[in-house]
Amino acid sequence: MKIIIAGAGEVGSHLAKMLSGGSNEITVIDTDQQRLDSLSANTDIIAIEGNPSSIKTLSEAGAKNADLFIAVNPSDSQDVNIVSAMLAKKLGSKKATARINTEEYLSYENKYLFTEMGIDLLFYPEKIAAGEIIELLKRTASTDSMDFARGKLQMAVFRLDEECPILGMNMVEFSNIAAKDGLKFRVVAIARGDNTIIPKFDTRFKYHDLVFIISKREGMDMLMKYVGKTNIEIKNLMILGGSPIGEMVARQLAKQLDTIKIIEKNKEKCIELSENLPDNVIVVNGDGRNSDFLLEESIKDYDAFVAVTNNTETNILACVAAKSLGIARTIAEVENLEYIKLAESMGVDAVINKKLITAGRIFKFTLSNKVRFIKYMSGTNAEILEYIVAPESKITKCPLKDMDFPKNAIIGGIIRGNESFIAVGDSHIEPYDRVAVFALPEAVKEVDKFFK
Repeated sequence: MKIIIAGAGEVGSHLAKMLSGGSNEITVIDTDQQRLDSLSANTDIIAIEGNPSSIKTLSEAGAKNADLFIAVNPSDSQDVNIVSAMLAKKLGSKKATARINTEEYLSYENKYLFTEMGIDLLFYPEKIAAGEIIELLKRTASTDSMDFARGKLQMAVFRLDEECPILGMNMVEFSNIAAKDGLKFRVVAIARGDNTIIPKFDTRFKYHDLVFIISKREGMDMLMKYVGKTNIEIKNLMILGGSPIGEMVARQLAKQLDTIKIIEKNKEKCIELSENLPDNVIVVNGDGRNSDFLLEESIKDYDAFVAVTNNTETNILACVAAKSLGIARTIAEVENLEYIKLAESMGVDAVINKKLITAGRIFKFTLSNKVRFIKYMSGTNAEILEYIVAPESKITKCPLKDMDFPKNAIIGGIIRGNESFIAVGDSHIEPYDRVAVFALPEAVKEVDKFFK
């Protein structure tokens, strides 16, 4: 697949590293030769210095024959992204997608307008991140979650602590105990240290494991009992950082929560937020890294703390401080990928990363058109995919136990019409089923072949 990435910033570089290799040919355009040199040093790409909205530059990059054009210049270059994506599509690129920095373009009418202009997907990473945070505040027992078919099947990620009832059990023992209560579920993976394990029957649960489980919606409450977790009701929320993410979270939750307080260091930004947000959102000018300041702002009266400043270290340390002051739920925006596991090891309950969120949306374009959704889950480099099964595809030919399915992937659940099932060895997938798959990166392309 020939892919052109316009923008060698954080998001563009991450995408280039993720998509390079295999059968993909990656070309990266950027105005900064230094950034291109840095990316070329450890990633197999064709680097082109130039303006991505220049027809000459796009032609040199091969936009005429590209399968996918991705415009991901930093958020302040929204116009460049839109223009370059439109031009690439007009020059012959099969699909084009662009990063934007405003919600205005995402309304139904405006999205249709951009489709007419040739752009297949507009994505606003900050809005996607805000949506992820809101979901994490609804499901506080897990470190991450995902719904399939509007919640008929749900995946939750649980960190096993010292009090977890299933510590030391193996998969069979856990299944047998849960079966007595009629609970049907599937453990699709365990993240342990730097490794992600597709579990076997004799795999045992260990302290601090991150366990990925698919269950029917009605079984999720019972499942939480087995892993020793309960959901916390969030009524009062403190947000560190008046960034676009913080502002969107506050605006969307203002009607649902009693109190929201935003701590912002920039005074002018505080005035702007106060004017734009609902009355029950309190905006305070101050440094949220200071524990004494947080105490003065009555942090102990809040149920959750979300840190979304532009500084990863600040977000992590502030969440650690909030946790030490008794906050039950902390969420940090962590943009340095290497800091994600550090944040989790320091006690941050959940981590949001715009690069991973964005990558999932775009990676879908590199797979078959039967992929309905893809998401990267926190704590692992694996992907969760939702497929719509094509008639005559390989996955329909026999029961799962007789299928030579990639060993680094696992089918967790099946949605058939209004019914949902946990996948087992005897399950036989039928055309038009929707199937939830957990796959490590090296297995994704092989998994894709089963659904074509």
